[in-house]
Amino acid sequence: MLGRRRAFRLLTLPPATWLALFFVAPLILVVAISFRPEAGPIDFGDPWTLSFAQYERIFATPSYLRLLGTSILIALTVAMAATILAYPIAYFLAFRARERATLYLILLLIPFAVSYLLRVMAWRLMLGQEGAINSFLMSVGLTSEPIDLLLYSQGAVIVTLVYVWIPFAALPIYAALQRIDRGHLEAGADLGAGPWSRFARITLPMALPGVLASFFMVFIPTVGEYVTPSLVGGTEGYMYGNLIQDFFGQAGAWAGGAALSVLMLVVTIVLVAVALRVIDVRRLAS
Repeated sequence: MLGRRRAFRLLTLPPATWLALFFVAPLILVVAISFRPEAGPIDFGDPWTLSFAQYERIFATPSYLRLLGTSILIALTVAMAATILAYPIAYFLAFRARERATLYLILLLIPFAVSYLLRVMAWRLMLGQEGAINSFLMSVGLTSEPIDLLLYSQGAVIVTLVYVWIPFAALPIYAALQRIDRGHLEAGADLGAGPWSRFARITLPMALPGVLASFFMVFIPTVGEYVTPSLVGGTEGYMYGNLIQDFFGQAGAWAGGAALSVLMLVVTIVLVAVALRVIDVRRLAS
């Protein structure tokens, strides 16, 4: 028994060390910086003094909090849409693809081999005034001139992020669907349950953990998204992550940017914790 424990500790030591150095330590550093009083660049040679000045500035500026709320709403919309659209893909791979499931799964993962920026830029070209969507709408006579709202808006940010996250969202749902015992479906059929009844009472509840995992996997990083809003959102699609990036970049206000980051982290953790508390996955699955 002692040998197994020692082997377990030796195996977990490298990933634990990696996690501590490149995740926990930077997070602690950001939290520490957020409690410094400096409004501009930080000189780490100066003595560290505890100050709540950065958080006082944030809560005294309602626009920052409104932007955080807007980003949360956008993230909720993107996560919900990506999860709903990813479910049929995962269902097809798990129950309909059969021997071609591996091929289709590879095709689903192909976008991961393409640069994230390249995929976002492709949508920027599609949504532009001379892009594919406007050209199609004008060619079929649905509009006489290009629609400006397709680009540089919150809608453009949502559409692009949903497209980016659908392959990621499909994977946890696919894994959950694969773990479903086909015997449950056969038993339901023997008892007279139709396809929709089996889906609503067996497949969907048993896949719910994967659905929730997909939702939160999309929601959490989308709250702090800043690359996509910068490329396709413009001023109308400005998000909380862009504000943090501006504080760290253009303004050089590291302490303020760190405080904004910590606030976003705390709010996101609280929202996820409350959601998991309210949604009893085991009860719904049973």
